[in-house]
Amino acid sequence: MTSKHQTHESGFVRKYIFSLDHKVIGLQYMFTALTFLLLGFGFVLLMRWQLAYPGKAIPLIGGWLSDTLAPGGVMLPEFYNQLGAMHGTIMVFLGIVPLGVGFYGNYFLPLQIGAGDMAFPKLNMMSYWTYFVGGILMLSSFWLPGGAAQSGWTSYPPLSVIAPSGQTMWLLSMTFIITSSLFGSINFIVTTINMRAPGLTWMRLPIFVWGQFVTAILLLFAFPVLQAGAILQLLDRVAGTCFYLPAGLVVSGTLLERVGGGSALLYQHLFWFLAHPEVYVLILPAIGIVGEIIANNTRKPLFGYKTIVASMIFLGVLSFLVWAHHMFLSGMKTSLSRIFMVTTMVISIPSVAILSCYIFSLWGGSIRYRLPMLFALAFLPMFGIGGLTGLPLGFLPTDIYLHDTYYVIGHFHYVVVTGTLVALMGGLYYWFPKMFGRTMNSFWGHVHFWGTLICMNGIFFPMFIQGMAGMQRRLYDPTVQAHNLSTQFLSPFQFLSAMLLLVFQFPFIINLFVSLFKGKKPVENPWEATTLEWACPSPPPHGNFTSLPKVYRGPYEYSVPGQKLDFIPQNKES
Repeated sequence: MTSKHQTHESGFVRKYIFSLDHKVIGLQYMFTALTFLLLGFGFVLLMRWQLAYPGKAIPLIGGWLSDTLAPGGVMLPEFYNQLGAMHGTIMVFLGIVPLGVGFYGNYFLPLQIGAGDMAFPKLNMMSYWTYFVGGILMLSSFWLPGGAAQSGWTSYPPLSVIAPSGQTMWLLSMTFIITSSLFGSINFIVTTINMRAPGLTWMRLPIFVWGQFVTAILLLFAFPVLQAGAILQLLDRVAGTCFYLPAGLVVSGTLLERVGGGSALLYQHLFWFLAHPEVYVLILPAIGIVGEIIANNTRKPLFGYKTIVASMIFLGVLSFLVWAHHMFLSGMKTSLSRIFMVTTMVISIPSVAILSCYIFSLWGGSIRYRLPMLFALAFLPMFGIGGLTGLPLGFLPTDIYLHDTYYVIGHFHYVVVTGTLVALMGGLYYWFPKMFGRTMNSFWGHVHFWGTLICMNGIFFPMFIQGMAGMQRRLYDPTVQAHNLSTQFLSPFQFLSAMLLLVFQFPFIINLFVSLFKGKKPVENPWEATTLEWACPSPPPHGNFTSLPKVYRGPYEYSVPGQKLDFIPQNKES
């Protein structure tokens, strides 16, 4: 499997910076995405302080901020809006998606299908660096006149069209980030179709690979729509066009002269046509990781493998037919609202099917409660809460009441943070021995797990109470509305939970870097797993496998009657 040109020793720049190796590129994605996640989390900590103690100076760092952001350490509304827009953008587009797809997909998809690399290594490298440039441009917008984008992560016009110059940088950055996703998705699709090892049929693919494959198709079809929407908005800002500016638009009592003929709703349609599939881009890689961990730690095949695969495909198709449930209050016809209400209810069926299959997989298993399994088990109820609380937002009557409240924020964060991020963390503990040939410290891993899980719930669960009490999601100071005062006592508790969540990430960060160099060296295949990535050395060399693997069976042959061991690797002949 290792060809002559692959054994050629590369220089430092080619090997670690502009590398063509899918594993190095995967690790580049991992460290960059984790950094962005920490930054995005830091932004929301400042916002939570403002929500908990409106009008009070930010402790410790408030004095370091300029008067244009926080005079006397007290956050200005414009700065709060910038933090909100950048938090959402960074966490979704620069943090979770690059971690779930860029890192996990790049590193483990080729390994799990028995390939030596991705189909297009140079395109793979371009994908990472395009993403990196987009991220740097996004952060640099804080130093522009007027600061960073402040129209929310959705960037709805006409507000976004007349916003300060940070919005222009947001649009340019998103063009880079979307282009990066398109490069990656093409690579993943071609690699999965053409580079599977002999014998690895579609129904022998690990669930993780299915998750990445469906995700890549979603990215390929959904992101160009947002790309087009962003370019039209950019033209409205810099070229004087009016794609999104309607006639008679008045700003601060003054008629905007160049407006006419555009439709702000057009952008909403384009944005949500991407953004609802984007939810499954966030969640499907996590579902794949959880499936791998559950099968390995229950020591039995996944219950309903074909049902899970079919549900993933069904989710992918149907995710393009539900976008308008985000726009029930936009003046949509009632008959059209009913159609999207039905499709939104239908899309919950495959999600429930996947969750049920994972729960049934636990039944009768010889469960090993190891650290990655704790993350996988936590994912099940957390994702379940996120999914179930989404149902009232799909019903037209209940959505009218809950729309734009903190209930929506709570629902989304239970899906994406306590669901997806918890699963991604579990995957890191599971595959760390494969990537680095060492294990992470289990004790500090348990500290990280329990502290993270409890604190996340301390932040997000009160949002349901606040939302049902009518607290709107974009308020700079919630105390200006009398009906919010009854739930205001929850905000300091949420801020405290957020601070503790930050504290519990330090054991993880220290554990990660210490284990890279000092972690205990495990035996080969320490989890006694069956999939192909464990058939190559740890860490895998350039080219991955010493010889082309051949697959003889499905991905999860655990506890087969009559066998000496309770697992049979996919590449074992008999």
